[in-house]
Amino acid sequence: MKVIASSIRKGNILEREDGQLYVVLSAESFFPGKGTPTTQIDMRRISDGVKTTDRYKTTEQVERAFVEDQDFSYLYSDDDGYTFMNQENFEQVTVTKDVIGDQAQWLQENMICILSMFNGVAVAIQLPPRVTLEITETEPAMKGQTASSSYKPAKLSNGARIMVPPHIQPGTRVVVQTEDGAYVERAKD
Repeated sequence: MKVIASSIRKGNILEREDGQLYVVLSAESFFPGKGTPTTQIDMRRISDGVKTTDRYKTTEQVERAFVEDQDFSYLYSDDDGYTFMNQENFEQVTVTKDVIGDQAQWLQENMICILSMFNGVAVAIQLPPRVTLEITETEPAMKGQTASSSYKPAKLSNGARIMVPPHIQPGTRVVVQTEDGAYVERAKD
């Protein structure tokens, strides 16, 4: 399906002239004062993980591959990859580590994710925008620190490290953005 380059978003799957599928890592449009507006698309080839960058005129047509987005629930991970179950027919799918990438640290048992399927193979994943995790360790707050300007490092129950406000202590449950690992707020339990 042909779409204009400026409508491409992160997570979309493109089919390039070489017949290969690419998952979009980022897409940014530039509108200079003079000259032609352009869209720069950073993408990763699904078959072997090679990253590439293309620049298009914002109105140029690009081929968006037809992928089917379906809800899957995360079950477990092993040496083969990450196993998910289709919510409708209970069919299980194993997704390779390179498709999930850094987002693997946010996966939680029974978490509902959207898998983009192309010819029966998962080519991209969308996690829920936020997860709730417990702080396992953090440094004590220093006197004189203001809550608005300074953050301190903390370790979460899944092993990930994030920056949190000084008043957050071990044992506190916090909400974290899955896209960039940023602290959002204390969990409202």
